[in-house]
Formats: sequence, C-alpha cells, structure tokens
Amino acid sequence: MNTTHKYTLAGCMAILLWSTNVAFIRNVTEQLGPIGGAAMIYTVSATLLAIFIGLPNLKRFSIKYLILGGALFVSYEMCLALALGMANDRHQAVEMGVINYLWPSLTVLLAVLASKKSVNPALYPAMALSFFGVAWTVSGEDGLSITQLTTNIASNPISYCLAFVGAFLWATYCNLTKRLAKGENAITWFFIGTAIALWIKYAFSNEPALTFSIDASIDLVLAATAMGAGYALWNIAIINGNMVMLATMSYFTPIFSTFFSAMLLDLELTATFWQGVIMVTIASLTCWVLTRKR
Repeated sequence: MNTTHKYTLAGCMAILLWSTNVAFIRNVTEQLGPIGGAAMIYTVSATLLAIFIGLPNLKRFSIKYLILGGALFVSYEMCLALALGMANDRHQAVEMGVINYLWPSLTVLLAVLASKKSVNPALYPAMALSFFGVAWTVSGEDGLSITQLTTNIASNPISYCLAFVGAFLWATYCNLTKRLAKGENAITWFFIGTAIALWIKYAFSNEPALTFSIDASIDLVLAATAMGAGYALWNIAIINGNMVMLATMSYFTPIFSTFFSAMLLDLELTATFWQGVIMVTIASLTCWVLTRKR
C-alpha cells in the first residue's frame, strides 16, 4: 500500500468514527447526564488528543484564530452534545444528528454570501433540498406535515434550537478558520476549551453527581476514543491523502451516521426518515460539486 492510500484510508476511518458520535454521545449522556456526560467525553477526548497529537505552542496561532475559531468550535460542540443529550428519546437524538448535517449546505451558503462571484443557479434548489430533507425527517412517518413538524419541535424546542444553531456555528467556523488558521490546527486546545466550558456549565446546573458504572465507563471510553481518534486520523489524512475522494465520502456522513445510530441505539427507522436523510446527503454533495474548484 503506497503512502497516499495509507493517508486516504486514515481519512476514511476518521469519517466512519465521526459517524458513531451521535450514538456514543447519546449513550453516555443517558447514563451520566446531558451536561456531565458531555463534559466527561470531551475531557477524555482532550486527554487522548494531548497524548497522541500533542499540545502545540500557542504562539504558533494567530490571536484571531484562537479567539474566534475557539469560541465557534466550543459553542458548536456544546450545542451538538447538549442537543443530543437533552433529546426526549433516542429517535429524537438521531433527528438532532440529521439537523446537524445541514452544516455542509450552510457552509456553501455563507461562502456564497461572503463572495461576490457568480454561482451556478442550481445551487439554490440544492440548498433548499437540504432544509426540505430535514423537515421531511422531523415531520414523522407520513412525510412533510407542517402540523406534525411544529408539534415535534414544540415537544423539545431547546434541543431542536441547539442542533439548528450548531449547524450554523460549524458552517461559520469552516468559513472563518479557513482564512484565519493559516494551515495550523489548534484542535487539542479547542477540545480542552470545550471540556472546561462544559464543566463550568455542569457546576451551575442542577444535575446530580456523576455515578459511574461499568457500562457507563465503557461507553465513555468508546465515545471519547471515536471522537479523539477521528480528529487524529483526519489530521494524518489531510497531509497526503486523496482529498477529492475523502471530501466526496465525507458528504455521505449523514447516511453513515444514521446507520450507526440506528444500529448502536437499537432503533428501527422508517422509510420516510431515510428519505429525508438521503435528501440532506444529496443536497450537500450537490452543493459541493457545484462550488468546488477544479
């Protein structure tokens, strides 16, 4: 296996590991609480990243990247973790995962708004399809229903709002850090910042003290390892991997994530749910194809 194939394989593994995040985070937060469980996941993940990637000197990074990029990263991770942990049930948690994958289309949308360049007119229907797919998924078994959609959102507005805001935050992060990072990566520091922010929130919450069981400990290690290893492998992949192949595969993450979530959380998802997921995937992939530089 040549070097390029090794790096590409590492990237593929990273994408598959990230696809388990929804299920693993939900598993842990069910046992340790939405805030405390999330805080533990990011604490262990940050520790693993510090060991395997290291703690780069902060002087390497621009102040704007650390402050703006760090704030966006921490805010996004908190939104996603809390949306998953605070979902009413496992099925709703998977819905939060689908909403999260609005970010590829939103990333393109924000890039288009920030640029004055002309774009392919087909881009806008593709973006609309992404939002339609989410609405189709959240509406339930009977397809798009405004009444059912509003009823489902009203049952847990905080989680839905966190997931939706999180998608916008990550899209903004992707656009800003591309210019501010200058090729550097402060991911370990950002994970540490996320863990600290979650512990502060936990300290001011009404959640009970953490109670660890063997199952909770195993799930915690799995969640933290999948998250940390995903970022570590992606760091390796972007050096010399086939980025066209990896980018293409990454846009199928909603399907991978939903599949792993259904399997790990023991859920039976309807055909309607899968149709919405496929719409979001097709929309994201189309947006990328229409805007990528050749």
